[in-house]
Amino acid sequence: MVSLCVHLLRSSRLCPLPAHLTRNLQVRKHAGPPLYRLQSGCSQVSWKPQSGSFIQISCHRPPLLFCSNGIQTSPWRITSTPLHPPAGAGQPFHTSAPVRALPAAPLIWMLIKPVQKIAAMILGRSIRKWWVALPANRRQLLLQWVRQRRWHLAAGAGVAMVMVALLLLTHLDESPVTGRTRLLVFSRENYMELAALTSEGYMEEFAEVLVPVTDPRHQVVERVVQHLAERNKDIPEVSDVTWSVHVVHSPHQNAFVLPNGEVFMFTGMLEAVADVHQLTIVLGHEMAHAVLGHSAEQASLSHVVDLLSLVLLTAIWAVCPRDSLALLGQWVQHKLSELIFSRPYSRKLEAEADQVGLQLAAKACADVRAGPVFWQQMELRDQLTGEPALPEWLSTHPSHRNRFTQLDRLIPQALELRDSCVCPGLPATDPRAVFLKSVSVLLENTKDQGTGGQEARKPHHLPHSPASLPTGLPAALLATTALLPSPKTEQENKNFVPLVASESAVAAPGVNPH
Repeated sequence: MVSLCVHLLRSSRLCPLPAHLTRNLQVRKHAGPPLYRLQSGCSQVSWKPQSGSFIQISCHRPPLLFCSNGIQTSPWRITSTPLHPPAGAGQPFHTSAPVRALPAAPLIWMLIKPVQKIAAMILGRSIRKWWVALPANRRQLLLQWVRQRRWHLAAGAGVAMVMVALLLLTHLDESPVTGRTRLLVFSRENYMELAALTSEGYMEEFAEVLVPVTDPRHQVVERVVQHLAERNKDIPEVSDVTWSVHVVHSPHQNAFVLPNGEVFMFTGMLEAVADVHQLTIVLGHEMAHAVLGHSAEQASLSHVVDLLSLVLLTAIWAVCPRDSLALLGQWVQHKLSELIFSRPYSRKLEAEADQVGLQLAAKACADVRAGPVFWQQMELRDQLTGEPALPEWLSTHPSHRNRFTQLDRLIPQALELRDSCVCPGLPATDPRAVFLKSVSVLLENTKDQGTGGQEARKPHHLPHSPASLPTGLPAALLATTALLPSPKTEQENKNFVPLVASESAVAAPGVNPH
């Protein structure tokens, strides 16, 4: 055993022992099982074979981990002496579970955000009560002092504004893909950590309604997401993320992607798309949010706006004579902040995600002409079902009409990008023309039935519409995406026939697209 230890020490990859160090090996006989100890000026290693390889290491200075030319190691002395094991040495060694540190900046901001508003309210209310309690002569003297030093106060306010502007300029960043200059207070790393915590919360929330991975709907989404990621791997924000899919059984027409690549698709959204091309464009839009870091960007703007509005909030509570009026003024200030900053900026980010998502879908060889059709379908669905539509200036998203108008304007550029990616040709039939023909047929049928009858009040299903494809669509999409090759080689990626399929393969069985 001793010779084995010497052999292992001399053949160590970390730091082989010279021959003159192994001569100091001493073995002492003692009652009980042998225990071998390796000592030096900085470390001690003990090994007891019969007790299940108990190891103890202590070091008073940093140990030498790697050896290189010119490094002198201190002489080692090996002895064998009896050592009483500490209490509990025979018990198994347990380690505690790793504790992941919470993301500092975003989490602190989330906790401080309501606290700072309360502090501003308390400060403003205290100023008001202090001013009311002042005698009239003291108020007059204070106002006179302010008038005499108004230029000094104005200069101080100007200096403060310049400092804030410089601070904001130091946090400007360039958006990926688009190159747009934006304000980014929180780093991508911080939001990745926060996204991991958020995804854990969503997994617990949707644990009982997640679609199994063997379900065709999950396989469709998984295949499209991986295909989008493979065809856009030249973008670092795409290739550096591991994309994983979760399909939630819910009638809500919703889908979102977290910054860490966790894709959540609701089955209601799967029923809202008519073919695999529309599904690719929808997923490209959601992935574009994650690629562009829109969540961190929007949180940064909200953080800055909230900080700047604290001055106004304090003034509201200081000027309003009663708390009820101050609460009303605070509500008005909050709504104006949303209408002027938050919601327009959110609509801007949604429009940018539409643009970049269309590019991602074009590089994946999808029929980008299906993008405007999807939003036309959504608008017509809302009209047929009678769902109220908010004015765009009250919404966080552009209207369906504006979205398909913008996408329709971007189609020529997207087609050029698609052709540059060595994609196969598109069918001669334009999906936009098919949709217009379907709407025309629907209007004619409605006119024939009579606009005043009960039949006209019932919701109609468009040909090739989501409502007519509750069961056939997943199977059709799975058959279409089965044409996608396994992304193993670059040659396969160049020569494959991607998401394009014949209309009979895309449409559900029994549905006439015309």
